Amino acid sequence: MEIKLPSVVFGTSGLGNLFAATPEEVKTRVVEACTSLSDAPVVFDCAGKYGAGLALEVLGRALRRLNVDPQDVVISNKLGWVRSPLLGDEPTFEPGVWKDLRYDAVQKIGYDGILECFEQGNQLLGGYTPQMVSVHDPDEYLAGGGVQKGLDLRRYADILDAYEALFDLKRQGRVSAVGVGAKDWRVIKQIVEDVSLDWVMFANSMTVKNHPPELMDLIRKLADRGIAVINSAVFHSGFLVGSDYFDYRKQQRADAASAPLYRWREEFFAVCDEFQVTPAAACVQFALMVPGVSSIALHCSEAGRVRENLDLAARPLPEEFWRALQERHLIDVDIPAFVR
Repeated sequence: MEIKLPSVVFGTSGLGNLFAATPEEVKTRVVEACTSLSDAPVVFDCAGKYGAGLALEVLGRALRRLNVDPQDVVISNKLGWVRSPLLGDEPTFEPGVWKDLRYDAVQKIGYDGILECFEQGNQLLGGYTPQMVSVHDPDEYLAGGGVQKGLDLRRYADILDAYEALFDLKRQGRVSAVGVGAKDWRVIKQIVEDVSLDWVMFANSMTVKNHPPELMDLIRKLADRGIAVINSAVFHSGFLVGSDYFDYRKQQRADAASAPLYRWREEFFAVCDEFQVTPAAACVQFALMVPGVSSIALHCSEAGRVRENLDLAARPLPEEFWRALQERHLIDVDIPAFVR
């Protein structure tokens, strides 16, 4: 891989009004904090899906206002969604999640579709260009084909065509690294068997709440192959630090399906209180400690949280804390190998 990633990559979903609409001046201060508190080049993770392109627009405008040298910033643009007219009261691609949007978004995956996403993203960034690109949500694209069992071969061929387009961009020198971002880690496993990627991003997959041993083994193998691994969405949409959204879905404490999530969180919070550890610190440190993980993607909607996020990533927690979580069956890891 040609791009060396820092331990913290700055997510930008908040710039796209994830869960709440934030004034643009507040968003600009967030970008300013990211660029001023991090060594150059600072890395931003963005996507056409974030606010139907709003995050890309806001990021580009903020960087221009701040006169940030393009050489001092690395942008990752996860491709697969393009803007479309907003025909109803809210966007259709993820109802109830994105607030006060003026556009909808549609998924376009394939050779021409992914190039359309790339060009539109560059236009929205307004002078800044991504060095890192990927196919975004290939798992959702495969699921949308309606195939109940096995791999949707037709749609998987579209994904491979999309990667051919991305590697053409790399061969042309227009991008430096090609990767994948997905929530279903099994789809990433399938893709890396067929495509020689530079980096991968796991979302909602490798967290203090969920860390299947098969995924931990995959991450080690990817790192051994020189593939950079970015761990993302490690709070499960904020649920692990107190919100009622879990993996972008609103939960109800009274619902039987949600009750186990709340019980796990209550026990997790109790251990955190016992060791005077914030839940956010536990989530971040666990996500970074997984062998093979090179970076964690963290987003914030307030400038003051940027330094806090950097501090969370820089301060390891005591081994006794992890053992307490293990003893109460809240995590399942090999402590000696895990705690470094």
